[in-house]
Amino acid sequence: MKNVQGIKSITEGITDVLVYKTKETKKGPGAKNKLPFYNPSMELNRDFSVLLCQWLINNSKKHISLLDGLAASGIRGVRLANEIYGDFDVTINDWDKNAYDLIKKNIEKLKLKNVTVLNCNLNSLLTEKKFNYIDIDPFGSPAYFIDSALQSISHEGIIACTATDTAPLCGVYPLVCFRRYGAEPYHSEVMKELGLRILLGFICREAGKYDKGIKPILAYSTDHYFRIYVHIINSVKAANDSMNSYCVIKPGEYIGYETTKKYIGPLWTGKLNSKKNLGELRTILFEKKLKTKNSLWKLIDLLEEEAEAPMFFYTADNIASILKRHQPKMKTIFEELRKKGYEATKTHFNVKAFKTNAPITEIEKVFK
Repeated sequence: MKNVQGIKSITEGITDVLVYKTKETKKGPGAKNKLPFYNPSMELNRDFSVLLCQWLINNSKKHISLLDGLAASGIRGVRLANEIYGDFDVTINDWDKNAYDLIKKNIEKLKLKNVTVLNCNLNSLLTEKKFNYIDIDPFGSPAYFIDSALQSISHEGIIACTATDTAPLCGVYPLVCFRRYGAEPYHSEVMKELGLRILLGFICREAGKYDKGIKPILAYSTDHYFRIYVHIINSVKAANDSMNSYCVIKPGEYIGYETTKKYIGPLWTGKLNSKKNLGELRTILFEKKLKTKNSLWKLIDLLEEEAEAPMFFYTADNIASILKRHQPKMKTIFEELRKKGYEATKTHFNVKAFKTNAPITEIEKVFK
């Protein structure tokens, strides 16, 4: 890596960019500081953005406007401008002056012509302009920007957001979750799926205020964050249809291998991922040069496998521990459940977990 006045040159995808590389490890969220933030652990997150935006452009017959709203180092927006093709433009925004200067330096370095760089408050920007794709990647919660994003996004546009405030969403800080998302979380073995569904439910509810509905394209949990991409549909019918999937889990209902003792949510109870869209993203992945390609491939496979599965999962070691029985191999669990005619799939939430439509009694028999 080459040092340029305290700035380093790094490569993601096929794009060489200048960043203040203040974080060396590829693990975890990192710590906020005064310099424009670059987190190497989010490369897979950004690679997915390249795939999603290419997919959006491929499926559109009109000019597409993309926004990287909280750009920090600007690497996501710069990569979008440099690595996707079609009829589009990119707006890269950050209200930090150092970030703005660094982004402009990268735009000049790469000689990109389809980019506008702004130094604005994101909520203010979203009240002034319309976009077909809005990416919100904050240091913490995206909740503060969702209302503005929903007013700015075009019909059938995509809102993408990252949430690194997983502790509140997973029930470690329930009061924080309730303040930000208006939902009661639950700290349990299925807390990551609950947290992801609370985030989607929050967006569904906010969209409903403006007679808009949501259709999740991609939603996943990995490493230290949640990431979602949702189509926004402008119609009262779409809003009503979406709100049918905005529900509360009541005491006594099963989530995984335990029954709840309190109300949880409200949260999104619909599908997290579109199997059809995941297949189309895999096709685009073929043509892109990405360092995380193998990881993306595996994640897409898992998301596609569980796309039609029921809500929530069962953790094999937890069931074995509660029943005080030997834990079967995961392969055996799948084989036994499928042999009885039930669906059984892996889940990206936990490598030792599975999703199934089998009743609890049948699941327990596999552990005997």
